[in-house]
Amino acid sequence: MNKPQQVMPETIYALSSGALPAGVAVIRISGPRTSEVVTALCGILPLPRQAVLRSIRNRNGDVLDQGLVLYFAAPASFTGEDCAEFQVHGGRAVVNAILAELEVLPGLRHAEAGEFSRRAFQNGKLDLVEIEGLADLIAAETEMQRRLAQEHSSGNLSSVYDGWARRLTHARAMIEAELDFADEDDVPGSVADKIWSDMRLLKSEIDTHLEGSGVAEIIRDGLKVVIAGEPNAGKSSLLNHLARRDVAIVTDIAGTTRDILSVDLSLAGFRVQLFDTAGLRETEDKVEQEGIRRAHLTIDQADVVLLLADTPDGFVDLDESQRAKPVIRIGTKIDRSRHLWDKASADALISTDTGVGIDRLLELLARHLPDLSGRNALSLPTRKRHVSCLKQTLAAIEMSLGQSDRGLDIQAEYLRQAGDALGRITGRVDVEDLLGVIFSEFCIGK
Repeated sequence: MNKPQQVMPETIYALSSGALPAGVAVIRISGPRTSEVVTALCGILPLPRQAVLRSIRNRNGDVLDQGLVLYFAAPASFTGEDCAEFQVHGGRAVVNAILAELEVLPGLRHAEAGEFSRRAFQNGKLDLVEIEGLADLIAAETEMQRRLAQEHSSGNLSSVYDGWARRLTHARAMIEAELDFADEDDVPGSVADKIWSDMRLLKSEIDTHLEGSGVAEIIRDGLKVVIAGEPNAGKSSLLNHLARRDVAIVTDIAGTTRDILSVDLSLAGFRVQLFDTAGLRETEDKVEQEGIRRAHLTIDQADVVLLLADTPDGFVDLDESQRAKPVIRIGTKIDRSRHLWDKASADALISTDTGVGIDRLLELLARHLPDLSGRNALSLPTRKRHVSCLKQTLAAIEMSLGQSDRGLDIQAEYLRQAGDALGRITGRVDVEDLLGVIFSEFCIGK
């Protein structure tokens, strides 16, 4: 019987650096024809992992540009395949000319979105958590986002999950050894009893890990802060002042803001999403009514509410669920106010014209950011799929611990489910290494 012929993967190419024009542009190539492509365009194939300055030519020998050329032989490359990079001048004409030359070479095609990273995953160079971390690192806008993404892209979070997976595999191995090889001298009796304390400890560790998902969500997606209050309380002025630009229209006409406006700020290294909302009041205007409805929906989703008023008795009443959120009461326009404010009236008194009190406001807001003091690492679950898989892992471990009266085989099955759920986070669902653990630890069948 003839074996099915293995299809050679296509060689792909793409511009891997930022938008043009730029000082330098990086064009990446990956696949089995990489060495042929480099030789065709540069005349030689550089030694692996050594940068050389070469002229890059088209089929007619015309020089397209001169730049650094690097070649990475498989498997020591980002994708695990033969790879190359052309580091050329970042003009549109230069890059377009090189891409056009690559397009006509046989066996090449333009890469799809994320295809280099996908090949890295398929070839075992990166797992799913590392790939997601790499995407977050590219998109990071604040220091905390950078730190969190770096922790994930460097494999530190994956190491935590891999360690837990090994403990689950070891526990199953011990149970299987007791079930299947109890008559062997190398297998001590009741060996499974020794693993349940570790499973209870693992359950506690995953519980603690899941508690960090809220912190990770704030770091990655931002602290949602909603500015609320009556019309003309100074909400849009505060948004513009903190954004340092005119985001919202500011007038003396009540009800100017009809829709939700937002800006992103960086506060103490964290991302803060600031939302300006329509003034809260009774009105017959249908458009303003819709704006007020949206304002209440936005307040319902807020992490913190900045409640503004330009008089001590001007703070609107929030409903019960909204009052349960952290609310910072801000007195505004104090440079123009004739009203007497006391310390009990507001948490901070500000003027967006003079800047008075803004530092106090930011200090109060920063208190609602996660406290990361004493934390050297940010190995936290950042995505909903991470949290979902971890909850499935936790539930399966709890079921295993609670099934002691139903037999070790049932308990082992729940541990298998726990391992599969955990493996789905990184994309490493190990089902073949169980016997390897048993034989290596107990020398069964010697």
